[in-house]
Amino acid sequence: MVVGDTVRELGGSKDPTTNNEMELQAVVTALESLRAQSSEVTIYTDSQYVVSGATGWIFSWMKNGWQTKAKEAVQNKALWQALWGLQKTLTITWQKIPGHVDLPGNERADVIASAYATGTQPELFAGAVADYGVDIHNVTYDEKKAEERSDKRARSRAKAYSYISLVDGVVETHVTWAECEAHVKGKQECPIQKALDAEEEQAIIKEFSTRNTLDGLGRHLVHSLGTQLGRRFVRRLY
Repeated sequence: MVVGDTVRELGGSKDPTTNNEMELQAVVTALESLRAQSSEVTIYTDSQYVVSGATGWIFSWMKNGWQTKAKEAVQNKALWQALWGLQKTLTITWQKIPGHVDLPGNERADVIASAYATGTQPELFAGAVADYGVDIHNVTYDEKKAEERSDKRARSRAKAYSYISLVDGVVETHVTWAECEAHVKGKQECPIQKALDAEEEQAIIKEFSTRNTLDGLGRHLVHSLGTQLGRRFVRRLY
């Protein structure tokens, strides 16, 4: 949290909780701390949940009596109501940033959050910006890395054509994730990949088949040439 030439780090934990709840709680806590010092605030967050909720969903929720379109109670209702009260008294600019793209302030926030998540009390800074070890005013980020993460998320959300597994030297395709998961459960080191179309499915099957052949060759070499020499040769093959 930056006010003028000073920085103050905030943090906390709750058990049990969810990522969404903690991301929302972080914003509410920061705004409550800031409202006595400034009426204009810029929030940088990598939480799509918070930004979408604060700038869009919240209006429909209030209109529907704090229910979703599916007529279900809004999750984290108390926090959303607290945020709405703060939004009425503050001028807030929302800046959605990608996560894990080497943005200094965001990386520092992740360090603090991770510490609390593991039950460790981090040392929180409070003092002059000049003494802060983080380039907090630097809001530029690695756009290539952000694009790569966006592509991964899009792929993760995309409907699967099939799932391919390699178990005990046998490559198999599965129509559903549940089927694939049941097949590999209890097995050690079983590669799994998601295919989005028939062409990609065939490419993964070919890759897994090649990997299986190399694994078999590696086991043969280890047996024939000795452990160290055989493994060194296999690493060169890969």
